[in-house]
Amino acid sequence: MNQEITASRTPLHQFTVPLSATRRGARLARLLATERLRSWELPLDPARLIVAELAANAAVHGHVPGRGFRLVLTVTAHGVLRVEVADPRGESVPVTGDVPPEPAESGYGLLLVEELADRWGVLPGPFPCKTVWAELELGRFR
Repeated sequence: MNQEITASRTPLHQFTVPLSATRRGARLARLLATERLRSWELPLDPARLIVAELAANAAVHGHVPGRGFRLVLTVTAHGVLRVEVADPRGESVPVTGDVPPEPAESGYGLLLVEELADRWGVLPGPFPCKTVWAELELGRFR
């Protein structure tokens, strides 16, 4: 077995927490992510802004009564912070590059994520869920 391959798949740090799909749950996601980033001695921004947007989207657009969302933060050996937010609305998939047709107070969250993250996307499943993820190259922010 190639140890380099095994080592690269093992995260340096990982944090997972289930949260209620409410505004309070979204706020708690941001606060918990901030504390976890501090404990790992990583820069807070733009990661906590990305967490805030993805968690707010899960609470607003991914809400299913009685079901929550899950926040996962992972730091790889290659210096990448991956933020994942999984919610139970797999049929409600965000589209990249969506811009509200007219000026509005909301609707710009994923544009912010797209601007701040090095990469982002959506993974389907497990049914009926989806996971919206974003990655940051940490070397840019140290």
